[in-house]
Amino acid sequence: MECNKDEATRAKEIAEKKFIARDIAGAKKLALKAQNLFPGLNGLPQMLLTLDVHISAENKINGEADWYGILGVNPLADDDTVRKQYRKLALMLHPDKNKSIGADGAFKLISEAWSLLSDKTKRIAFDQKRNVKAGQQKVQPPSGGPSSSAAANGFYSFTKSRTTNTKAHKNATQMGPSSAPASAHKLKPNTFGTVCHRCKMQYEYLRIYLNHNLLCPNCHEPFFAVETPPPPPSNGSKSSNPQ
Repeated sequence: MECNKDEATRAKEIAEKKFIARDIAGAKKLALKAQNLFPGLNGLPQMLLTLDVHISAENKINGEADWYGILGVNPLADDDTVRKQYRKLALMLHPDKNKSIGADGAFKLISEAWSLLSDKTKRIAFDQKRNVKAGQQKVQPPSGGPSSSAAANGFYSFTKSRTTNTKAHKNATQMGPSSAPASAHKLKPNTFGTVCHRCKMQYEYLRIYLNHNLLCPNCHEPFFAVETPPPPPSNGSKSSNPQ
């Protein structure tokens, strides 16, 4: 067992050097090796937790840190769950109690995650940017015909997932009246239409956001997302004046 402990200690020391060299994945691999060799090695659980936070911080979604991943919570977790998880991690990562290399940085990361996710307005804005940024698309009124109220106000689609690629973005479904005179936008089964009551901008969201407070990307004010019918079709004809 002493032999295993010595090997585990060496693996842990090499893991620390890997972390300094910013090879965090390599550091995690060696830390796990140390755990397999001698699970009771002093400071090893704290080191593994620290490395997990730093690894999560390297994951970017739409160019921004995955704050849910950093805290280790589900994006649909309620406020109480997020709060409890933050407190748990804060106790384990506080530099006064965790002497692992990188613990100070990990503590700052979870504190930043908590600062954002505990603020409802910031969390809503982050959720929208995280899940639907790539799906945003404004529709112009059809040329040669009168613009409907939906086209005048704009209608945006917020149904793209974080896996949306460039090709899918280019082929994103347009909202509001199309160039075909008698057609109207048809909502997908897993989406719903809603409108910001402040600026009257219309949107399409995934149904998981139904009856939730959202942040309007147009006027940047919160609104309650209730289901509204899609914009009416354009008749494609000009009104005539009686002779």
